Amino acid sequence: MTRFVTKLAAATAAVALASVPGLASAQTTQAVDEKTGPVSFANVASVRIGNPGSLITETQRSPLTPGQSKLSPDRTVVPRDDGEKNTFGDKWAVNLGRFGAQSPFPPGIASRDHNVLAALQQTTVPTAVAESNYALLDNGRGGAKPADNTVLVLEGAKSAVDCSSPSKATSSTSVGKIWVRDETGALKPSGASGLDVKGLKLGPPSVIKNENIGKDETTSDLTVSRVTAFDQLIRQDGWRDGDVTAVAGWKVDIVTHVRDDAGKDLREARTTLVLGGVSCSIPKNFVAKPAGGTGPGAAPEQPAVPGTVPAGGIPPQAADSTRTVVGLGLLGGGIVIGAAAMLLLRRRKPVPVREK
Repeated sequence: MTRFVTKLAAATAAVALASVPGLASAQTTQAVDEKTGPVSFANVASVRIGNPGSLITETQRSPLTPGQSKLSPDRTVVPRDDGEKNTFGDKWAVNLGRFGAQSPFPPGIASRDHNVLAALQQTTVPTAVAESNYALLDNGRGGAKPADNTVLVLEGAKSAVDCSSPSKATSSTSVGKIWVRDETGALKPSGASGLDVKGLKLGPPSVIKNENIGKDETTSDLTVSRVTAFDQLIRQDGWRDGDVTAVAGWKVDIVTHVRDDAGKDLREARTTLVLGGVSCSIPKNFVAKPAGGTGPGAAPEQPAVPGTVPAGGIPPQAADSTRTVVGLGLLGGGIVIGAAAMLLLRRRKPVPVREK
């Protein structure tokens, strides 16, 4: 099911080079090894619903030759369609920064496109970055406007990795401001280093047939923290690590205590979101090539590949020869895995918000 775009791009390039006299002999760039060579990955948002179910959006993988793979700006929300809703549920939604007439964000936060890309620099150093604003909406609240349903916002979130050498693999995860609804129901800023909230008025991502949920009694415990380990990323099998690996991103863990109107525990729903998950990996003997350009995948030694690469965009014929593929990744769309049912009985008392 999963097919790497690097294989597709390589096949397209081979056909194109064969049809242009003299071009093949002029190519000097040698592709890195697909299975063990330097590589980076970037994902805008993915979700694990309990243990068996996951929703993984389009994942970008760095090319085998200098260039970059960038997520299309058309991905603006999760879940995007009925197929994704079947796994994620139909109550929650994650806005990825761009919105129309009605904003899901607090006043003053403008609509913006995300910047999510995985790149192989001219030096063959793998890098990745994910920048966006994120808003988690609970449409089960029944608000008149999207902002009425927003319970969590990560404003100006950015995660980045750079694997320059085995002794210099760096990562960074930052955010301008984290907003969360407090006990009064107001959406307020709560720091920029992380978050730990108990008793948040947040219902489950989906409901079970004939389940009588008490909206006022149902609460969630929510924790926002930085991704610090490769296994914390929500990923498909094609997303690999290496001898040396750097990771970054924001992890949101939510435990929802579903109760009826009388306050009786019905079940416990566990959900984990990873926003802006990125990684880069290199072999233990990796040595970067001499620098000769700037920026992600800048000034590659080979010209841009002409034509349309299957399942993606058209590589631009830019004057600086930078090769960028828009919307290519491990997947041409979101991948849905497993089911979304979680049943555990437990009740906890709400306690005040504390910043971490």
